[in-house]
Amino acid sequence: MPMLLWLLLLILSEQMDYNGTRASVPKAPRREQSGVAPKAVLLLDPPWSTAFKGEKVTLTCRGISQSPARGDTFWYRDEKPWKIQHNAIQIRESGNYQCKTLGSSLSDAVHVEFSHDSLILQASHPVFEGDNVTLRCQGKENENAREKVYYKDGKQLPNSYNLDFITVNSVSRDNSKYHCTATCTILSIVSIKRNSKRLNIQVQELFLHPVLRVSSSTPIEGSPMTLICETQLSPQRPKVQLQFSFFRDSQTLGSGWSTSPELQIPAMWTEDSGFYWCETETVTHNIKKRSLTSQIRVQRVPVSNVNLEIQPTGGQLIEGENMVLICSVAQGSGTVTFSWHKEGRVRSLGRKTQRSLLAELHVLMVKESDAGRYYCAADNVHGPILSRWIQVTVRIPVSHPILTFRAPRVQALVGDLLELHCESLRGSPPILYRFYHEDVTLGNSSATSGGGASFNLSLTAEHSGNYSCDADNGLGAQHSHGVSLRVTVPVSRPILTLRAPGAQAVVGDLLELHCESLRGSFPILYWFYHEDDTLGKSSAHSGGGASFNLSLTTEHSGNYSCEADNGLGAQRSEVVTFSVTGLSATGTSSHSPSECQEPSSSRPSRIDLQEPTHSKPLAPVELEPMYSNVNPGDSNLIYSHIWSIQHTKENSANCPTMHQEHKELTVLYSELKKKYPDDSAGEDCSRGRAHEDDEENYENVPRALLASDH
Repeated sequence: MPMLLWLLLLILSEQMDYNGTRASVPKAPRREQSGVAPKAVLLLDPPWSTAFKGEKVTLTCRGISQSPARGDTFWYRDEKPWKIQHNAIQIRESGNYQCKTLGSSLSDAVHVEFSHDSLILQASHPVFEGDNVTLRCQGKENENAREKVYYKDGKQLPNSYNLDFITVNSVSRDNSKYHCTATCTILSIVSIKRNSKRLNIQVQELFLHPVLRVSSSTPIEGSPMTLICETQLSPQRPKVQLQFSFFRDSQTLGSGWSTSPELQIPAMWTEDSGFYWCETETVTHNIKKRSLTSQIRVQRVPVSNVNLEIQPTGGQLIEGENMVLICSVAQGSGTVTFSWHKEGRVRSLGRKTQRSLLAELHVLMVKESDAGRYYCAADNVHGPILSRWIQVTVRIPVSHPILTFRAPRVQALVGDLLELHCESLRGSPPILYRFYHEDVTLGNSSATSGGGASFNLSLTAEHSGNYSCDADNGLGAQHSHGVSLRVTVPVSRPILTLRAPGAQAVVGDLLELHCESLRGSFPILYWFYHEDDTLGKSSAHSGGGASFNLSLTTEHSGNYSCEADNGLGAQRSEVVTFSVTGLSATGTSSHSPSECQEPSSSRPSRIDLQEPTHSKPLAPVELEPMYSNVNPGDSNLIYSHIWSIQHTKENSANCPTMHQEHKELTVLYSELKKKYPDDSAGEDCSRGRAHEDDEENYENVPRALLASDH
């Protein structure tokens, strides 16, 4: 029955712990693992692990509260279930004892030795790593032991002679063997030197050997990693302070020793692969333990979804701006090598290697040659992955345009078709060209490719002046330099006018021949002719024509003409007939039949040598002498001629006004001639003054009145 009861309780203990949760009872001592209940503590009374045969030792099992265990306690001897009893039992047999309560895990094994020897070496219990342990050399009750000496691994411990007990400082679990010697007196008569058995002090672990826990043994490159150095203090030493350190391939990680059992690594890279371990030690540095090594292999994720982005957005740039090429990957770990490429170039534009999913390449002050297609590549050892092509357009602001004239001849003439051509040698199309004449807009034209634009003009004289153009492609207008145009106008038919000092020119007078074209570009060269003989020439650089002077002689009678020429074709004037006599000269002006001249009513009319010539001469008019010596009171008067103009039907028809208003015969008085007896020079000098006096002495006299007086 007792055996059946034991098995039943053992089965139940493996199914349920004290609070109803599943638990297990180990069948043999083992190191406590994370997540397992704290170990039970086995105490000895008296606190010596060695006793004489026949003595008793009380074993007490304590749970997690370090108080005596409640309820049944499971006892083990030599790794086998032994008893189910209360928390304290007495033993008399040697063996390795362990215990377990419902709230704790299996305690460490304690070896209790019951010896038949007369001399034993006792060690206090419990002893933990780093503790000071008391050793006592003890003889049986009936033997008096003296001259005690203590040894460690066969060597006498210093200062250990003839002491009942000694203290060994800071013991460790190093399997050292201790023993003692003593001289024993039997029955107070015989003295025998005895040796104790060698004793291996049972040093319990102050804390478990650390175990390195990692969040992942194959982390993804770039991901964080947590390292935990896991251990546990003995429940009997809960206040001992520990510190921790982590290592990879003999290299200390982090800042070294720390009271935290965790180390956070923000990101793991392929070069972080290797063998890791941790160490735990007391802050007094007397106990240090190292975990087993763990191999960590960092996994690299190949890059994917490589993308190229251009700033400014859209890849539309203006020459001189800065461009940024941004290469990025959607996935990929570790060190990524980015490179940028342009179509048509063998070598890359740039290369960067960094732990990032994005990299930038800056192109400063782009030029026209920077336009084209671009792509980027990314590689993290698995081979480069390329982005799609991106088109970059570099727009060029227009340069100052050049305005040129294109005409049929070197010298532009009225009527020519003039082409104004405006062209900017640099600038992105389309370019809008505007044309100006004296800052007045003529028109505009757009050019969608190189070569500029043109504007046509049919030239008139008013088109002379300054011309300019501007070019604009939306990036700022530029204005050309001004270009002057002179439209050359051919001369019109000149008019020849004879200008004399008086109304009647005489030998010796200075006659001015004046020739003028009312239209024509300057300079104009005027030629003067007498009976087709060249008299001379004169150039006019502005309006007003040109003149040529003659000192009259009788040979100067005849036909006069002039010619105007500005290089675009000469024009000849109408012929003017001029008569010179020894006493007088008469100029006949040619008039059109449609023209007539009404004589003045206040004074005698005369041939005006300053009147311009006209196209056709009048038909000869009969001149009859009607009177002579009208004013005989003038002693200087030699003679005078009075001419009457006979109205013909033709003249009356042509001049109806004259026919109506002057029914009587109109009388035309000629200029009187005076002779000065002193010399001919006096005649010349006073002619002008006498001419004025004579004009005041004559008037138109009706014919009927003159006849009656006569």
